[in-house]
Amino acid sequence: MPKLSLDPHDPLILSVGGSMIVPNGGPDVNFLKALRVLVLKVIERGSKVVIVTGGGKTARHYIDAASGVQTVADDDLDWLGIHATRLNGHLVRTVLRDVAHPVVYKNPLAVPPVAEWRGSVLIGAGWRPGWSTDFVACRIAQLLDAKTIVNLSNIDFVYDLDPREHTNAAPQEIMRWRDYRKLVGDVWSPGLSAPFDPVAAKFCHKYGMSVAVVNGAKFERVEDALFGRDFIGSLLS
Repeated sequence: MPKLSLDPHDPLILSVGGSMIVPNGGPDVNFLKALRVLVLKVIERGSKVVIVTGGGKTARHYIDAASGVQTVADDDLDWLGIHATRLNGHLVRTVLRDVAHPVVYKNPLAVPPVAEWRGSVLIGAGWRPGWSTDFVACRIAQLLDAKTIVNLSNIDFVYDLDPREHTNAAPQEIMRWRDYRKLVGDVWSPGLSAPFDPVAAKFCHKYGMSVAVVNGAKFERVEDALFGRDFIGSLLS
């Protein structure tokens, strides 16, 4: 099993897939409750937390609606997804209001130093076309000198092949960036379905960052990862 070496004095960076927040027609209240409990547990030990929110089904519904009317430019599709991430960001900040910085940050390059936060949790969301929220999380991590991102997704593992197309796809507990990037390529597109965004993967590979991909519906696994225990999931490094 993989294991993270996390300094509790460094901010923890969570890239929360929108599929966890809005899996179907509306927000998942049980997920939000469990996320709040976990975050409170983490900050009780003195850690600061960054949560960057994806767009989920809200983004997908709007992108599909626009595309169903006429051919839409990629940047317009991206903007629809970006606004969905911001709505989800405000939702998460609201349920963590008592411990969260009051501003949802859109520009990852404008995030303040931890010492200037008004709370233990900072929420980020989508910024501009071409930037997935995974990439936003990576840029915030770099700005705050954090070397690890924990990605909460709706999958148990990253596979060596696309399991939707290959019945012999094997789960990978530890996978090197060069192998992962061969699998997903280097191009981002609005609504792309990949365990971790290709552009963000290229960035992490270049700067020596690691990403833990954990099933966000199984909070005991997420807690194991955040507390430096062996966890069920995949480590990209």
